[in-house]
Amino acid sequence: MRVLVLSDIHGNLEALNAVLQAAGPWDALWNLGDLVGYGASPNQVVNVIRPLATVTVRGNHDRICSGLTSTRNFNPIARASAKWTMQELSAENLEWLRGLPQGPLEPGMMDEVRVTLAHGSPLHEDHYIHTMRDAWAPLQQMATQIAFVGHTHIQCGFAQKEHDWQDLRPLYLSRVGSVMWRLPLAAGVRTLINPGSVGQPRDTDWRAAFAIYDSVAREVVFHRVPYDIASAQERLQRAKLPKRLAMRLREGH
Repeated sequence: MRVLVLSDIHGNLEALNAVLQAAGPWDALWNLGDLVGYGASPNQVVNVIRPLATVTVRGNHDRICSGLTSTRNFNPIARASAKWTMQELSAENLEWLRGLPQGPLEPGMMDEVRVTLAHGSPLHEDHYIHTMRDAWAPLQQMATQIAFVGHTHIQCGFAQKEHDWQDLRPLYLSRVGSVMWRLPLAAGVRTLINPGSVGQPRDTDWRAAFAIYDSVAREVVFHRVPYDIASAQERLQRAKLPKRLAMRLREGH
């Protein structure tokens, strides 16, 4: 089974369209949350993802931008974007976001392999997994051998088998065009996978990030694809959102 794994689209329609075009055919689409916030196309992104996603996990921006919790813990830029997004979202899309399930979720058995889906961590939706230190407890306590998470906007993975621990980072030879990096999933190894952010990468690579999970081949293929940043930036400017949001798209940080 071939699964398209997306996370942290953040209202970036141009990046999402580029990813969907590059991904090729898939059997299922798993969305790890934060469809909205930061970007200027929240309704368009939700309208695209709703009919396509097999499973969608709630992200912290989905929760806050739909009014379920306060913006008080957001920085000023994120707070301004969240307030704008809440006003911009249609009543139907607001209701849909409010109804998204909190992770962790299990989408069901795939070729006899159980998988966990979460936004931040299998242990808590708001926890960030940046390093092996962050990954240690989730790897020990998660209910399945494989877990997909987002939230950090950094494409990576962490693996553990007994006393062997691995920090997995895609190695791309080029920062131009579309690229991919294959990660085999060995039997008996517990693995956390972050597909990276579609619409707000934070690993200094501006290209949209996603992953393909092949449950038969037992591998994850990380991808980066270019997209029309200028159009995404223009949308932000027309919406009069903070200028830093437009600059960040080009910086990938």
